[in-house]
Amino acid sequence: MALSAFITAQAAAQNIIDVHCHNVLPCHTEVLEKHDAALDEGFPLPAWNAESHLAFMDSAGIGCSVLTMPAPQPYFGDNQECRETIRRYNEYCAGLKAAHPGRFLFCAALPLPDVEAAIAEAIYALDTLGADGVKLATNSRGQYLGDKELDPLMEVLDKREAVVVLHPHKPVPVNDELMAAVPLAAYEYPAETTRALINMLARNIPARYPGLKVVVPHCGSFLPQALPRIKALAPALQAKGMMGEIDFEANLSQLYYDLAGAASPSTIRAMLAITSPEHILYGSDYPYQPTDVLTGKLRQLEKELSADKQLAPYKEMFLWQNAARLFAVQPSGRTVDEERNALPEAGINVPDSAANTSQGMLVRISEIEVYPEYINQYLSMALEVGATSVREEPGVIAIFPMVQQRDSCQIRILEIYASQEAYKHHIGTKHFQTYKQGTLHMVKSLDLVDMQPMNPSAMPEIFLKMKRGK
Repeated sequence: MALSAFITAQAAAQNIIDVHCHNVLPCHTEVLEKHDAALDEGFPLPAWNAESHLAFMDSAGIGCSVLTMPAPQPYFGDNQECRETIRRYNEYCAGLKAAHPGRFLFCAALPLPDVEAAIAEAIYALDTLGADGVKLATNSRGQYLGDKELDPLMEVLDKREAVVVLHPHKPVPVNDELMAAVPLAAYEYPAETTRALINMLARNIPARYPGLKVVVPHCGSFLPQALPRIKALAPALQAKGMMGEIDFEANLSQLYYDLAGAASPSTIRAMLAITSPEHILYGSDYPYQPTDVLTGKLRQLEKELSADKQLAPYKEMFLWQNAARLFAVQPSGRTVDEERNALPEAGINVPDSAANTSQGMLVRISEIEVYPEYINQYLSMALEVGATSVREEPGVIAIFPMVQQRDSCQIRILEIYASQEAYKHHIGTKHFQTYKQGTLHMVKSLDLVDMQPMNPSAMPEIFLKMKRGK
């Protein structure tokens, strides 16, 4: 599973990574309208399209945005309807990410409260679609994070060392009259987030699944205030058998916090009472407020951080460096030469020496037929080894798997190596050997067809044009 992406060079200052923003798709709103649930969260979902989002990012200096599905959960008692809606959302996001390399990442939505379906979708989204994590609601129609029934899902996410972005949904139950008077975002959302987090801590979810990296929204919500209280109450509750032992240190070490909502030096200091500077991330909450408001808030935050002697050293960490580490995002260069760096998601790597090595390239098409029962597993492993090879081996220029439209069991992989030596090194790597041994029983036939490029000197420019999207 490749979790890396690259920020495109729109402007030299556009390094900010936004880990809290949403895209609102017709597949989601149509289901809500069908069930008369457009105002389920007390307010309508805002309008969204990719062009407007990119325009906001460019104006705000945001290089990369991590998309998640907003509330409410599209579940109204029909599991199949929910699964189909979620699948359409995730596949759209995967296409958007591919269409705008480095600008958009996404955390997959899951069709909870159906745990088995959520596990299947998580595996598909992370292993096949290249999702950069998953988004989990604080509760899915009353199924709260931390509940025992979600443990099998947590095991799957733990094995994949997944980033888990949390987001509040309407609490269950809720006082509708109170919600009408005081919007959910004003109080219930931070309270709801804190409620779910405390439930997770009480069952040691982060500590028991150490591969998880959990992003808490809205400046930590009320956790900085609630945590000292739960620590004080825990001994008395444990003495009466009402609570088990909680490994606070292990749990908190896996929590990250975004700055969406009301970020300021004072709120950041409160967060630093329960975490370290390496775990704080910028978030805009686009498109829930006008773009000029969000841009103004970001400029104000930058100004306040620069002026604060205690926090100024961490400004770049908060705005992009921490998120870059968490999501394995590597900023691309700002020149043509630096654009020759690898682009793993596309399976293309154009090293600086490509123009000089093109005459000695090894170009091959692997013609593979896979047994039908193994097709999904094989494709997942092929995508993973291709991305790893391009990312980690300078001599691997491209490994580009393709599936025939008329027969999905017919796989063709375009392989381009800088030289015969690069190919020999590749087949000896651990990741290739793992792929080879792991797929032997899946492959019905294999034919390696070496090709002779007709104009090898043009190949580097072709790859650069593909990367630029021209």
